[in-house]
Amino acid sequence: MISFSLSLVALILGYLLYGRFVERVFGPDNRVTPAVAKADGVDFMVLPSWKIFMIQFLNIAGTGPIFGAIMGAQFGPAAYLWIVLGCIFAGATHDYLSGMLSIRHGGANLPEIIGCYLGNATKQVMLVFSVFLLMMVGAVFVFSPAKILGGIWEPAFFVEQFGPYVFWVVVVFAYYLIATMLPIDKIIGKIYPLFAFSLLFMAAALLVMLFVKQPAIPELWTGVSGELLTKDRLFPCLFITIACGAISGFHATQTPLMARCVKHEKMARPMFYGAMITEGVVALIWATVAMFFFYDSPNPGYATIAGGEAAINDAPSIVHMICNDWLGVFGGILAMLGVVAAPITSGDTALRSCRLIIADFLHLEQRSIRSRLYVCVPLFAITMALLIWQMADPGGFKIIWSWFGWSNQTLAVFTLWAITVYLVRNGKNYFITLIPALFMTVVCTTFFFAEKAFSLTDELMWVVAAAALVVSLVWFGVWYKKHSQTNSK
Repeated sequence: MISFSLSLVALILGYLLYGRFVERVFGPDNRVTPAVAKADGVDFMVLPSWKIFMIQFLNIAGTGPIFGAIMGAQFGPAAYLWIVLGCIFAGATHDYLSGMLSIRHGGANLPEIIGCYLGNATKQVMLVFSVFLLMMVGAVFVFSPAKILGGIWEPAFFVEQFGPYVFWVVVVFAYYLIATMLPIDKIIGKIYPLFAFSLLFMAAALLVMLFVKQPAIPELWTGVSGELLTKDRLFPCLFITIACGAISGFHATQTPLMARCVKHEKMARPMFYGAMITEGVVALIWATVAMFFFYDSPNPGYATIAGGEAAINDAPSIVHMICNDWLGVFGGILAMLGVVAAPITSGDTALRSCRLIIADFLHLEQRSIRSRLYVCVPLFAITMALLIWQMADPGGFKIIWSWFGWSNQTLAVFTLWAITVYLVRNGKNYFITLIPALFMTVVCTTFFFAEKAFSLTDELMWVVAAAALVVSLVWFGVWYKKHSQTNSK
């Protein structure tokens, strides 16, 4: 528990100290924001700062800092280091600066921002990349809540005619369509703060129980006694497994939603940097809870909870078991709310972001319902087709989730490089994103070649990692030299 306590303090200090430093590097001012200048009553509108924080937190969190942290805890206490260092120096910095760049560019979506700094060709690639990533989010975050709800109740007629879970899939998709179409303050602005509060309350309750129970979990300096439960390599797999809670490219697709609702630039640090640090705290709590479940001494938690051993690789079941065991009936309700509402809310904002990205690309105004339908109908049709394939193929969910994890972190790579270019062009301290950009480039490249494309040995994996680092440094060095020469003329 000492490692956990130190990590918790580090995250808080990271917000207070490094977050303020990052804010000074960017330099927010009193210029008119898009929420005021482009107010349209649909996507651009001023919202209260507390509401923006809660919506932003739920948008970027969902079940990511829960499921990812649980599976990442299988790597042992190393998960603490990645959550803390990744969140402070990479994830929160990534979220704050991508949000601020969106504000500075009139509420622009991520592909537009990347196009401004990495070129039009990269913009087109990221446009396609972002759209497919967001559709994957919409698809993967439908089936798990539908399966849970179907286990509780489902109309017999639907089960007989169409099979299990179809009723709830239809219900969730109907909600997606409504939430994606309506102005942001009608559904998202009203119910998201409630769901965010529930997620935070559940984390706070577990935090209290951790200090009450004081489980004998591994410390950073002791490590795990015996073998790890995962056979995956620490590098690069840990840095892909724990995305939300450390750094996630998906967040950069969500920040423009709230960047279009911020009244003053100087209000943005708590909303963007602060929301990510809060997500890091949630991830840290769940990683510690999972450490109890996997590695508590003298007996791991799964051995003390009925059915626990069968759920070692099933994150939703672990959530349900722990909350029921530690928090009772009320905890079980909170767990159900978390594993059902959180993915649904992540899915609907993902598809809303997707609608806005496509509309911006096609130059379609979004004031009228007809224009929104032009985008939503084909968008939902493709997402539904992806979901049907996933449900038909027994390994479909695993395949989509695996590629989603890599795509998510790859998107963060491009976002970090775009922000780095912006900082260089504006004479600001670019090292705050250059170092995370280099690290995540190495992680994503190594994961793709060593884990996805080929099953490389450890020696070859490190060769790929070194090559990715050298190529990235040379690319940046050549560009930086050319930029400096151009500016000196």
